[in-house]
Amino acid sequence: MRLNDGDHVPDCLESFAAQKKIFNAVCFLLGGVKDKGRVVVGPRESDTIPPDPVVKILNGVHEVQGVGTIFSDENGRPRLHMHAALGRGDTTTTGCVRMGIDVWQIGEVVMLEIVGVSAFRKRNLETGFELLEID
Repeated sequence: MRLNDGDHVPDCLESFAAQKKIFNAVCFLLGGVKDKGRVVVGPRESDTIPPDPVVKILNGVHEVQGVGTIFSDENGRPRLHMHAALGRGDTTTTGCVRMGIDVWQIGEVVMLEIVGVSAFRKRNLETGFELLEID
């Protein structure tokens, strides 16, 4: 799929998957992202549960290369889990895009559907993560 300037990741990928009734997939993202995108770059403390996320706000347009999966949540909605490397000049930030990044000019996504598997994301009450469960 082609993403256009201002399209919001992960919303666009989850909406596309829901529209096409894709509930299990692997996704690859290439392109650019706008200034002020938010990426989770780790927990503040490694032993605090639930984790307190460290969020990095991108300063300037970045190149992006990401890989993720889509599996439905407990309510049957497709949910994206994607990590990406985002670079600008000599600096690279790597993290989870769940907080949201917006496409700068163009983004390309290859979404490969996984068939013949029964899997879903189940919220873990202790951590708050949506963990992958495979039947």
